[in-house]
Amino acid sequence: MRTHHKSTVLAAAAVAALSLGLTACGGGDSATGAKDAGSASASQQGSGNGDTGTTDNGTAAAGTADQTAAKSGSGSTGGSTATGGTGGTGTKGSTATGSTSGGKTSAKAPACAYGDITVTAAKADEVPTEHIVLTATNTSGSACTLLEYPLIAFGPIQTAKDIPAVAKSKPAAPVVLKPGAPAYANVRVSLGGVHENNKVVKSFNVNLFAAGGPAEGSIVVKAPAGGLAVDEAAAKTGYWTDQLRNGADEF
Repeated sequence: MRTHHKSTVLAAAAVAALSLGLTACGGGDSATGAKDAGSASASQQGSGNGDTGTTDNGTAAAGTADQTAAKSGSGSTGGSTATGGTGGTGTKGSTATGSTSGGKTSAKAPACAYGDITVTAAKADEVPTEHIVLTATNTSGSACTLLEYPLIAFGPIQTAKDIPAVAKSKPAAPVVLKPGAPAYANVRVSLGGVHENNKVVKSFNVNLFAAGGPAEGSIVVKAPAGGLAVDEAAAKTGYWTDQLRNGADEF
């Protein structure tokens, strides 16, 4: 009876040990499975976080790119504005250059036309009268340029002798007449001799120069009181000048 009981106990012990072994093995597999599942979950979460991180980084990069583009666009706009400013400054510089030439601008006053001025004649203070002084006054209300010298005809324009100009009297620059301002020209009318081939002139014609040559239209000038004894062969004229000069206007 004892032998049978002992065998029964040993058998029960063996069964219990086998159950424990199987439980241990099952627990190991569960742990391993849990561990694998945990690793897989962690891996997936890691991948998800990596993707999220990539997305975040991409978003950040895009944001940075957008900010950079915005800054770049702003800089480009600024450059355009600056360029426009520079263009404006260039334009102003050109304007300033034209307007700060002490009255002698690059856009010169137009040539005086016969309707812009009046011309008078006065005898020089000498006896006999050999010279007269022509005075041209701007009556146009605008500045104009009195070019070259007076084209004088002591008689009918079609047949009168051309009166030559004296080269030494030519000024360095043409006279620009402001409204109301005068200019002068000294004119020799004779040599003062009684045996000259003189003719008495009560009035005569003065033409002006345009930019391309003699201008159209004549100014009729009344001779000083008593008329002028004119010798066309001896007559000469000086250039228009803002004042008569010693030497240059003596001939």
